[in-house]
Amino acid sequence: MGAVKGTGEAGEHVVAGREDKIQTLLEPTVEALGFELWGIELLSQGRHSLLRLYIDGENGVNVDDCAEVSRQVSGVMDVEDPISGEYTLEVSSPGVDRLLFRMDHYPAYIGEWIELRLRAPMKGRRKFKGTLKGIEGEDVVIQVDDHEYLLPHSAIEKAQVKPRLQARRE
Repeated sequence: MGAVKGTGEAGEHVVAGREDKIQTLLEPTVEALGFELWGIELLSQGRHSLLRLYIDGENGVNVDDCAEVSRQVSGVMDVEDPISGEYTLEVSSPGVDRLLFRMDHYPAYIGEWIELRLRAPMKGRRKFKGTLKGIEGEDVVIQVDDHEYLLPHSAIEKAQVKPRLQARRE
C-alpha cells in the first residue's frame, strides 16, 4: 500500500479569498457571542449570493443561537459591506456531516469516512471518498480502497465528514 502524493498545481479561486476576508471580519463578533466560527461558504448565484456561516459551541448550537449570531453579523455586514450586490445570510450548525475548512479541523476526524473534492485533478481524479488517515505537514492523508493519497490542503476545494450511521436493533 504505497502513498501517492498529488503534485499538480491548483489555483485559488477568487471566492476563497473573499471567504477568508469575511471570516476575519466576522470572527470577533461570533466569538464575542461565545461561539466558534467553524467556517464560511460564499456561493455566487448570478447577481445574488448566499453567505453561509457555520458556528459551533461547547454545548452545540440551537436555533436561538443561530438567530442571535445572524442579527449581530447582519449589523457588521451592513456597516462593512464586504459583498457587492444582494446576498442571503444563513447561520447554521456544522452538523454531523460537517465540512472541514481548516487544517486544524482534520485531526478530530481521523478514522472517519470523508469525501474530498479537489480544485483541479490530481492523478486523474478530483473526487476521493475514503478514510481520513491523518495529516502530514500540509497534506491530508486519505485511504481509498487499498491506496493512500497525500493531498495538499491548498488543493482541496471541499472536504466533508460522512458519518456512517448504524441501524438500531430492537
